[in-house]
Formats: sequence, C-alpha cells, structure tokens
Amino acid sequence: MKYLNGRKIRDYLYIIVGTAITAAGVALFLTPGKIVSGGVNGIATIFFHLFGWDTGLVILLISVPLFIIGMKIFGPMYGVKCLAGTLLFALFTSLFGMLTGYNGLLPYADRMDTMLSAIFGGVLYGSGIGIVMRSGSNTGGTDIIAQIISKYTPLPVGTSLLIVDGCVVIFGAVFLGFDRALFGIIAMYCTSQMINFMVMKIGTKQAKTAYIVSEKYHEIGKRIIDELHHGATEIRGRGIFTGQERPMLLAVVPNQKINHLLSIVHEEDSNAFVFIHEAYYALGNGFVRIDKVVGALNTEIKPLTKQDINAKSGMKNR
Repeated sequence: MKYLNGRKIRDYLYIIVGTAITAAGVALFLTPGKIVSGGVNGIATIFFHLFGWDTGLVILLISVPLFIIGMKIFGPMYGVKCLAGTLLFALFTSLFGMLTGYNGLLPYADRMDTMLSAIFGGVLYGSGIGIVMRSGSNTGGTDIIAQIISKYTPLPVGTSLLIVDGCVVIFGAVFLGFDRALFGIIAMYCTSQMINFMVMKIGTKQAKTAYIVSEKYHEIGKRIIDELHHGATEIRGRGIFTGQERPMLLAVVPNQKINHLLSIVHEEDSNAFVFIHEAYYALGNGFVRIDKVVGALNTEIKPLTKQDINAKSGMKNR
C-alpha cells in the first residue's frame, strides 16, 4: 500500500511538472513565434493570432469536449489522471501567457528567432509530453480524434494522428503563412524526438546489448561476471557456411562499460564477431528495478508501446 501511494504521488508530480514544461513550450515559444505544429495547441495558436483569444482558454475549450466524447466512446478508462493532464496543460499555458503577454522570450527581429522558437518550443513541448506520458497520462487533444477515426475506419492511430495534425498545419499555412507551417514541421520533429527520448530513456540507465560469437565464450563470460559484475546468456546457433555449432553470448551492459567489454573480447579472442545495438530499457538485476518504470509503460487508456510512441510523429495530443 505504501508503495502504491508513493507511485501515485510520483505520477501526479510527473503530470504537474510535465504539463508545466509543455505549456512553457507553447506559451513562450510556439504561440509568440506563430508556429503551428499541429494538435490543439496549433489550433489555439491560429485563434490567438487571428482573434486574440487566449491560447490556454482555446486549448481548454477544445480539449474538454474531446475528453468527454472520448469517455463516451471508449468508456471511463480515460480516468482522472488524463483529465488532470488536460486541465493543467490549459491552466499553465494561460498562466505563462498572462505573465509574458504571449510575447515570448525572443525579440523576433528576424527569421533566426522564429527558428529558435520552433526548435526550443518543440523540445520543451515534447519533453513535457514525455514526462506526462511516464505517469500513464496524457494532455488530451487531437490524439482523441485520431483514436476515434481509428475506431471507425481501417486507419491505425498513428496514421490518423498524422492526418489530423497535417490538417492543422495546412490551416496554419493558410491563415498564418506557408513559412510558419514549415517552422511548425520542424517543431513537430523536435517534439517527436523528445517524446521518444523522455519516455524510453529518461529514468533508466542507458545500456547496450552486445552479441558475441567466439570459441572463447567461457573465458569471456567469466570475465564479464568478474570484471563488469554483469551476467550474460549463452545462445547456441549454427553457422550457415560451416554448418558447425557456434556458441554466442548475449550481454547487456551500461554504456560506460561497453569499452571494457570490447577490450575483454579482444584480449580473449581477436577473431571474435561482435555486434552491438541500443537497449532502450535495461531492467532488473544490475539495472533499474522494473517496478520503478512500470508506470511509464502503461496508460489508463491502453498499454503504451514503443510502436505507439514512434507512430505519433506529429505528435501528440496538443
């Protein structure tokens, strides 16, 4: 029970901090720079510059009805945390907007200021969304429309979201100028990259997965245990060319130990074959306990997968 309460507190802290960072990206960079990066915040930016309507208020007026529609279609699984993310995002956006008059932090004397707004606005927006997603929540918005489209058509959610966000960017090009839409695409790319980074890496020890094919696998395995204090898994395979059985070691080690691992392999068998790739998560013995990150992998809407995250390039629930 104590652990569950601690996890709830952590999740709501993620929501508060994440929505504040997301709102800062919108109110301090994207809206002042007239950058339409898709989603509800893109619509709100268009309304602000056309009619002078407060960006946070527009986000609230659009997001809450979408949330209610989502509740009716998908049921109560949307939950309190998702509503909290929606409301806090709108509130923080209005707060930052009132403090700065939506004038931002840059003078906008030339296009370089707009470019910086697209980059830093996208980075902040994506970072905040990623932090909120780690709590198993979201900030509402166009992802709900995408989920509805996906429910009633053959289109997957990622494609539906790109279509919805693409329409918002097109409206931005019509009302605020083609160049603003291009800057918006830059912001969308930065957003998607930061969401991937925050959800998949922050809060874990980044690691590498090494596959080692060598006749000296016993010696290499022993040194991995003795010197790196990590384990390895022996995998039996068969070489296609020789037809002989070839033992292979699979070892997951922190980034800072990968050079040591390669030195061990080289010293034991200079003819060994090694290939290495990123391990997005390394959980369990020697790494982060799995219960510390389980909240980042599950939402109250549906399980969050790496495919879902990468599919939402436009990205997400503005």
